Amino acid sequence: MPSNLNMTYFWPHVLQAVPTDDHQVYAYFNDGSVRLFDVKPLIKPGTVFEPLGDLSFFKSKLTVMNYTVAWDASGNRDPGACIDLDPLVLFEQPVVADPLEKEKEV
Repeated sequence: MPSNLNMTYFWPHVLQAVPTDDHQVYAYFNDGSVRLFDVKPLIKPGTVFEPLGDLSFFKSKLTVMNYTVAWDASGNRDPGACIDLDPLVLFEQPVVADPLEKEKEV
C-alpha cells in the first residue's frame, strides 16, 4: 500500500465492511488497507445515528453503498434512506490488521 497517495488522483472507496460486536466497523479500502472505525461516539439519542445503538440493526443492516460504509435502514438499498459515513473520515483512521486473515489461517 503506498504511504503517500496523491489525493488529487486517488479517492478512497470502501469495498467491504465488517461489523464487530462492539459497534466498530472494519472498512476495506481500494488501496488494500483495512481501517477500524469506532461508531460508539456517534450513537446519541435524537441523532440520525441513534438506530445504530441496537446491535442487531448495526450488524444486519451494515452494507457498502456509494463506496462507503452505510446502514440500509429502509431495506431497499435506497441511498437516500441510508445512514452512511464519510469515506474520507473512515480513511483517516489508522490502518489495522485484517481480522479476516485470522479466519483464513484456521
